[in-house]
Amino acid sequence: MSATHRSNPEINLPLHVANLVCVRAGKAMPFTREEMSAIDKAPITAPVAVNFMGLTTDEQADRKHHGGPLKAVHQLPTATYEKINTEFDLKVRVGTLGENLTTEAVDGLPEMDESNVCIGDVYQYGGQYGDDKINGEDSVQLCIVQPRRPCYKINDQIGQFTKVPNIAAWVSKQGISGWYFQVVRDGTIDADLPVYLVERPYPFATLEALWQLANSKEKFDAEVIEPWLAIECLEASWKKVLAKKIKRG
Repeated sequence: MSATHRSNPEINLPLHVANLVCVRAGKAMPFTREEMSAIDKAPITAPVAVNFMGLTTDEQADRKHHGGPLKAVHQLPTATYEKINTEFDLKVRVGTLGENLTTEAVDGLPEMDESNVCIGDVYQYGGQYGDDKINGEDSVQLCIVQPRRPCYKINDQIGQFTKVPNIAAWVSKQGISGWYFQVVRDGTIDADLPVYLVERPYPFATLEALWQLANSKEKFDAEVIEPWLAIECLEASWKKVLAKKIKRG
């Protein structure tokens, strides 16, 4: 794919795209470098409330860089683990890298990943179809607002058990770090719920395309970048990065 963008094919919404197979939360524990961290997430076995700050049972030790309304809930494709384990001959287990949600595709659709989810996508976790709409007043709705930036804690987390250096840099280069949600509607969430894509206002804005633009050494015509800057929900630091990619003069 070029460093510009490609449009997703038109789809009819709402669409049942996946099932939620696991919900995870973590407790702040002693970590490396004499720090605390809740990067290791364990499965939750009962429904959990979700508000604007995320899962009420989930913790973040470093609230400056993790958590908050624009990083309320983290989802990571299981393929990330498969890629890491294949590349480095490891056995890193799912849940090690801080994700709250794990989904599984349905009806022959592709797994949710950075190539097919978009900034601005709104997903509903739970509810049922009825009269061409999705019912479920207590169902959580989440909006993708930014990719996750891999940090040194991924290195420290995996490095506790391996001698592999700087896996975070490799994950970043691959653009496979998952994404953060802002909570659109509070509710409760649990494993085995259906996942519906209910809104896709920016079908061009895949996380894959954003990652390529943000990390490119090239400059781009304004017409390539400006549509991204017009995405209201895109987290501000990403807009700053993209704005610097516009050709001047």
